[in-house]
Amino acid sequence: MVEMVAVVPQPPLMLPQLTAGRAAESEPMRAACLAAASRLAAAADRWIVVAADAAGRRSMDHPVGGTFLGYGVDVPVALAPGIVGNEAADLPLPLLIAGWLRGEVAPHVVAEAELVPPDLPTEDCRRLGAELAARADAAPDPVALLVVGDGAITHGEKSPGYLDGRAGPFDAAVASALADADPDGLLALDPTLAGELNAVGRAPWQVLAGAAAAGGHRWRGELSYSAAPFGVGYHVALWQRLR
Repeated sequence: MVEMVAVVPQPPLMLPQLTAGRAAESEPMRAACLAAASRLAAAADRWIVVAADAAGRRSMDHPVGGTFLGYGVDVPVALAPGIVGNEAADLPLPLLIAGWLRGEVAPHVVAEAELVPPDLPTEDCRRLGAELAARADAAPDPVALLVVGDGAITHGEKSPGYLDGRAGPFDAAVASALADADPDGLLALDPTLAGELNAVGRAPWQVLAGAAAAGGHRWRGELSYSAAPFGVGYHVALWQRLR
């Protein structure tokens, strides 16, 4: 069954090589993500990465890798041991982030991936989450979810999406639901608003909510980071299943 869930954002600036003098702004976020990934690895050697990608719904249940070359540095990453990232197929950004975190803190972990379109309806997200929970329940070993995605990109005039006053309340609602391990709070997020704010984490977070609610378990939430240092909402959280 799903033992633990970690939620992390997907900025390329996760990599120190890409901070270009902005390390002080990115380091708290990076440290929180590495700490969350370390705890996830202590809970399970098998991860399911849930993320959004404009290319649409697909599963990657075989070892894959890629490189950050498209973002300016040739840093190879992989989702499983023995994969040479720069010789493998290119991965979308959230899976590159997942591969980098895995390589930094848990190179023994084997991860598969479930990608969803950013506009996947809430009920479809819930259904996929329940399917992932059932798959985890049938697995012989513990499984953890690594949920990757950003909040609104409209937290200031210099943000990627310029300023939208709805960004603050939206990400505050996300942070509250993550801190409280509240599936209903995540499922209440409005897909239309999330799309207008370009909050690509909405669908993955709602998949998480579906997985957490499926088994009737209680969860304890821990929000270790929530901020918008570059005008984009970043959240780092852990959900631990209570026995």
